[in-house]
Amino acid sequence: MDERDVRLLKAISDLGTGSPERLHEETGIPVSTIHYRLNNLREDGVIENDLYDLDHEALGLGVTVIVEVLASYEGPYEEFADELLAVEGVTEAFFTMGETDFVVLARLSSSDTVERLISDFEAIPEVERTNSTFTIATLRDEPRAPATYDLDTLIEELTD
Repeated sequence: MDERDVRLLKAISDLGTGSPERLHEETGIPVSTIHYRLNNLREDGVIENDLYDLDHEALGLGVTVIVEVLASYEGPYEEFADELLAVEGVTEAFFTMGETDFVVLARLSSSDTVERLISDFEAIPEVERTNSTFTIATLRDEPRAPATYDLDTLIEELTD
């Protein structure tokens, strides 16, 4: 990845679009070059999809719950994680080191559905305990990490 790739990825993150015309306006990189580079970034797996981002609050899934899961399981963590990921509402899950085995983020329609979420986790035999935290306000929910960086930092850290 070179500086032009990083500039494109930063612009995509900042603008929330992969429109070659908008990216050209933002970066000054020719549209034909943008098409070529975007295709290469897709082939390399850096760009995964062209989906629209959703506002969870406007969608009706405005209750965010962070759940720490302590579990006792045998075998690879991925096998157990599949059970956690099957619980409705789970949008993100992380295998962690330390006292907590997994941290799960769920987007729910109401506080009433939290009981269902926790019951679903506790129905998994390997789950020993959960610790849930309701969020009061979302301070940042940025699905595109480059938007949280200065362009110069990204170029310094990511280019060959």
